[in-house]
Amino acid sequence: MTAPVRVLVCDDQALIRTGFATIIDAQPDLEVVGECGDGRAAVELTGRLNPDVVVMDVRMPVLDGIEATRLLAGAGVAHPAKVLVVTTFNLDEYVYEALRAGASGFLLKDAPPSLLLHGIRTVAAGAALLAPEVTRQLVGRYAERIRPTGGGPADVPLTARELEVLRLIAEGLSNSEIAASLVISHETVKTYVSRILTKLDLRDRVQAVVYAFRHGLVT
Repeated sequence: MTAPVRVLVCDDQALIRTGFATIIDAQPDLEVVGECGDGRAAVELTGRLNPDVVVMDVRMPVLDGIEATRLLAGAGVAHPAKVLVVTTFNLDEYVYEALRAGASGFLLKDAPPSLLLHGIRTVAAGAALLAPEVTRQLVGRYAERIRPTGGGPADVPLTARELEVLRLIAEGLSNSEIAASLVISHETVKTYVSRILTKLDLRDRVQAVVYAFRHGLVT
């Protein structure tokens, strides 16, 4: 039997924290291994408990969720954690900052419990929890913020076809849409995506989008 996904829940509101924990623990394939109410505690507990996924609030005392995410999953972190940010705030500054900090997914607290559970499983599996249409909206709104800061297409260690797939990922296309656009199979697209993430040392499609904009592959 496969071991359950181990989850750390971090939210400064005890009622929400308990609610999340109850929903998560009711699933046979998920297990809450710890709870805390501030970002500093989240960082410390993650180091001690090594959860598969950290469910992270944004606005918290001591250390906010964005900075805690940066310490857990940001650039330069030797063993980055998988962080699912859950907040009351919609696609605004918090989304952008959370993804820049290294979060693998973003959910609103008013989402149904099924979406929270789906989010945890998705992030645990190494995928990003941002639907293609959300990626499009996010990129459209913040493209100016992630324009190239150095390097360019010539510095990207990908084949011509891999670059083509990366550009389509950055435009917000799903694997099925990429397959249709390039007239290749869905499985072939999955192989390309996996290869791109491995070559560029990226955790998920969200990071791939930011990478593409930073290197001037899309405008």
